[in-house]
Amino acid sequence: MTDAATAPTATPSSLTLVRPDDWHLHLRDGAALRTTAPHAAAQFARAIVMPNLRPPVTTAQQAVEYRDRIMRALPAGAAFEPLMTLYLTDRLPPEEIVRAHAAGVKALKLYPAGATTNSDAGVTDIRKAYPTLEAMQKAGMPLLVHGEITDPDTDLFDREALFIDQKLIPLRRDFPELKIVMEHVTTREGAHYVRDAGKFTAATITPHHLLYNRNALFIGGIRPHYYCLPVLKREVHRLALVEAATSGSGRFFLGTDSAPHAAHLKEHAVGCAGCYVAHAAIELYAEAFDRVGALDRLEGFASLAGPAFYGLPANTERITLRRENWTVPESYPLGEAQLKPLCAGETLAWKIVRD
Repeated sequence: MTDAATAPTATPSSLTLVRPDDWHLHLRDGAALRTTAPHAAAQFARAIVMPNLRPPVTTAQQAVEYRDRIMRALPAGAAFEPLMTLYLTDRLPPEEIVRAHAAGVKALKLYPAGATTNSDAGVTDIRKAYPTLEAMQKAGMPLLVHGEITDPDTDLFDREALFIDQKLIPLRRDFPELKIVMEHVTTREGAHYVRDAGKFTAATITPHHLLYNRNALFIGGIRPHYYCLPVLKREVHRLALVEAATSGSGRFFLGTDSAPHAAHLKEHAVGCAGCYVAHAAIELYAEAFDRVGALDRLEGFASLAGPAFYGLPANTERITLRRENWTVPESYPLGEAQLKPLCAGETLAWKIVRD
């Protein structure tokens, strides 16, 4: 007879957890919202919405107007709260932080100029934004960082590690109590930096960086729908992210970085960066945690750590995932174009139980 203390743990057929939030989400604007907003609302109670529209969201008034457009795109009765952000620029005045805080804006996003999609208006020199960062530190408003340097002479796969050394460590020294989230962390260096930092530093991790390494970009040919920025890295980095996400540390939490692009632009000669995962985000995270036998850690990562860092209550509603094979649709409408999601046409092993 197998002793109860040493018996293998049975793999669960279902999993119930506090309804999660997405702490890094791109919804875009206009007709795209008819697809992206319902997908997000079907998965999450709240989401930090990225401000890199054209033109970017740089004022409290623009954030409020964008939030209203998102709300109008939601299905009737959807319980979903978009948490708005501003786009940090070299010239964003500190006074706007006061107005943003009063309007319920939750954070500011730092895009180094040229780092990713719609980042051309981003920060060229972080020191130019120091007065605004001082106002943010005083207000307790987090800074969400796209952590890559943009020097064209730097190897693409080294950008995150160099950003930590050259930008993030000095920034943390100058603003010791500024809440900083290292968005979509992708490297061992990034995971270890956040792990060892103080209580004011955290990171989000995407499902695709937990599930795939850079080989996924080239299996059977170039696969543009796996191309994102920061780009997928070596296996050693993926393993470090899995370790961080499943560690139980409150410094790591769910942020999909779901980024919709029309399929013909992803498959273009110069394709757009971004993976669309909002259609099946929590199912993809469940797959990543299930692979390493850590489903019991998913709720902390997906539902509890993020609210705690942002100073918000955890959700009271719960969701249930069931072990059930299902096939991801090949595409979704995106205005007049088509949107190809991550894992299009593939089978996933977990599915949200719908009422």
